[in-house]
Amino acid sequence: MAKQIVLLALLVVVAVVAAGSTTAVATKLTLHNLCPYTVWPLVTPNTGFPSISDNTVRLEGGGRGLVSFQFPSSFWAGRVVARTGCAGGGNPSRCETGNAPPSTVVQLVVHSTEAGAGKDLAVYSVSLVDGFNVPAVVSPHAIGGGQCPALGCAFDLNSACPRSQSVVGAGGAVVACKGTPTYFKNRCPLTRTTPSDVEPVPQSCLAPGELKVVFCPPSMVAAGAAEAELIRTVVADS
Repeated sequence: MAKQIVLLALLVVVAVVAAGSTTAVATKLTLHNLCPYTVWPLVTPNTGFPSISDNTVRLEGGGRGLVSFQFPSSFWAGRVVARTGCAGGGNPSRCETGNAPPSTVVQLVVHSTEAGAGKDLAVYSVSLVDGFNVPAVVSPHAIGGGQCPALGCAFDLNSACPRSQSVVGAGGAVVACKGTPTYFKNRCPLTRTTPSDVEPVPQSCLAPGELKVVFCPPSMVAAGAAEAELIRTVVADS
């Protein structure tokens, strides 16, 4: 009987310790290309973090291109850029956009912790600090709690880019825009357009099972302040 009591006590202690520990949820990165053209996604970890993609994936346009990668179970930070107009197979080095600015940059952090809270926090944004090439929105799914807005730019900023700030591709079309912070922010308020800029919506996203990046979401025909609501209502279902 004494041994059973001791064993039961040990089991209780183990259960309490396990309940009090913080285990990061399995989180994946999904990339979906709804653009009418092919995209070669470039997933780059920040310095010191492991790669999660060999960057050889080619996402066909029109919604056919879809791929997922698994984040590490520990803290990770990196970025995603859509390359376009690439030549060659594998990890192409010759692309019209994406290998260098101007380009749309999706910034991602997973399995972070709030100060003293020990929570599994995801932080994400779409940066136009380096310019714009492809509409992109990041949207969390399978959320564990907190505030998880869809953020990004669903509008084709190349179409109205000032001539002096446009990058023209081999086919004669504008494929990227250097732009200005004001030009970008007025049309895509849910992006970051300067190093100190933040979105006008709160973000505190806990334990999402998936961070989904959609290139050229359906609401890309919208512009201005109305884009915020379109991103919330359309991209979450993409």
